[in-house]
Amino acid sequence: MSAYEAAFRLWRGNVDGGDLEDFKVEVNDGEVVLDIIHRLQATQAPDLAVRWNCKAGKCGSCSAEINGRPRLLCMTRMSTFTRDEVITVTPLRAFPVIRDLVTDVGFNYAKAREVPAFVPPAELGPGEYRMKQEDVDRSQEFRKCIECFLCQDTCHVVRDHEENKGAFAGPRFLMRVAELDMHPLDAADAEGLDRKTTAQDEHGLGYCNITKCCTEVCPEHIKITDNALIPLKERAADRKYDPLVWLGNTIRRRGR
Repeated sequence: MSAYEAAFRLWRGNVDGGDLEDFKVEVNDGEVVLDIIHRLQATQAPDLAVRWNCKAGKCGSCSAEINGRPRLLCMTRMSTFTRDEVITVTPLRAFPVIRDLVTDVGFNYAKAREVPAFVPPAELGPGEYRMKQEDVDRSQEFRKCIECFLCQDTCHVVRDHEENKGAFAGPRFLMRVAELDMHPLDAADAEGLDRKTTAQDEHGLGYCNITKCCTEVCPEHIKITDNALIPLKERAADRKYDPLVWLGNTIRRRGR
């Protein structure tokens, strides 16, 4: 296919406000949206702000919204769109704008710090950890996360309700809690840390209503909802409402 001219509409502005600006720009075979953004910077908008790094879909830096859908600029091929389609690129809606397509995603790093780290088993030393392959595979899926925060952006609990941010960690970090809770060597319980309870009480698990929007936008195809959030919800519900669990906890408390 030969080169053609595409219509782009980019959000330009800063924390004080902004608006969409129209551009016509050349597109060549095999290009992705980030290529076009770079061409616009080189030829028409040298002051356009955009965050990017690896251009290989592994650093998570170039997150934005393309025609309203959270995507990575470097992984969205121009062949996805028709030649007469206007392509609108805007910053992540769930986070404050710094300038143009760059947002302040500090919220996510604050939430990451709130999740207690892996607790190594006291009885095992370095090099003595042993796990079944199925447990390794389960954790490995979640560790594919590239911290692009597209799942955080598309989650309507964060996206549409600013007041929820204080009490809700979002799917990326609830997935981290789920990974640790599933880990066969995590000794959090021995240290008095119940990850299922903290997921509910401190990280806002109950706010999630499993719409699977986070899974749909994940560039690593992690099944966030099915493999992390739903199982974590089930275990949290068992801990809180299962009568046998309640009886066991009551007996243990009385025995102290």
